[in-house]
Amino acid sequence: MDFNLDETQQDLKKLAAEVLAREEDEERLWQAGLMSVCVPEEAGGAGLGPVEMAVVLREVGARAAAVPALPTLASTLALARYGTLDQQRRFSGTSGEGGAAAGARAGRAGRTALALREPGRALAEPPSTVARPSGDGWALTGRKVSVLHPASAVLVSADEGLFLVEEPATTAEFTSTGEPAATVVLEDTPAERLAGPEAVTGVRQLFTAAVAAQASGVLAGALELTTSYIRTRRQFGRSLAEFQAVTMQIADVYIAGRALDVAMWSAVWRLGEGLPAEQDLALAAYHVSEAFTALYTCQHLHGGLGLDVTYPLHRYFAQAKHLSHLLGGADAQLDLIGALV
Repeated sequence: MDFNLDETQQDLKKLAAEVLAREEDEERLWQAGLMSVCVPEEAGGAGLGPVEMAVVLREVGARAAAVPALPTLASTLALARYGTLDQQRRFSGTSGEGGAAAGARAGRAGRTALALREPGRALAEPPSTVARPSGDGWALTGRKVSVLHPASAVLVSADEGLFLVEEPATTAEFTSTGEPAATVVLEDTPAERLAGPEAVTGVRQLFTAAVAAQASGVLAGALELTTSYIRTRRQFGRSLAEFQAVTMQIADVYIAGRALDVAMWSAVWRLGEGLPAEQDLALAAYHVSEAFTALYTCQHLHGGLGLDVTYPLHRYFAQAKHLSHLLGGADAQLDLIGALV
């Protein structure tokens, strides 16, 4: 594969960086069209795929921005792959008319979220949520946790496939970043079926890729912040960057970032090309956990400043911890890699 971004992807990266540099605001992202890049053109979006999703999310991560880009982009890409045009228009935040501006006005009502994780179960395990026919539709029973930025419509994985649930019952969760999250409680809850069980694996892969992309940006942002600090911070008459022990530690952070980048870009490219991506995604998910470990090194190199919650590194540390938690941690990924190989 070619790891270089094409012209469209480079323009998207530049736009995301410019918008996020001005203001980390959900409405601004909608107005710039960044939240609808994965919505099909027929439904008012740009019709782009996994690589472009990763481009935007990496920029979000590079600024540790507390915006709902991850659940929005991953869920709209899932809708693009498995939903009907009517469903895409109703739940993409664009309504097929007005495009990004409509999504900006819609706010929470214009977004969808993903409900994939279940208590005590690895993300890669088949869901235990039960779906049964009910009248002309379906009813779901189960519990989903760590639903990021809960929205008016939620994509839910179940034993019989992928479903849409509107206005589900939720209870609030606490997150390390302070961003909203919820547990979705389903008790014979009416649902709209999108696709069969094969879609559950596909959506899980898109979610994993999205988390890995944002984590890649988080580590890149933390590395840039830490590198700048050790270049300017002086101790014993020398900058920290002149000490061999410090250069070795910052090199470890760089290597962790490169390892995550290679696995992540390979995975999203394969997803975009319709190729098997399970092994690449498992490796990327493992390196997400390693990225969180690398943030400890960044924090250590900052000394006492690294513990200051008003200093930017705190946001990167919190996001890295949160993203690693979403995928289940390093041990879960090593088990999955072992099963795959």
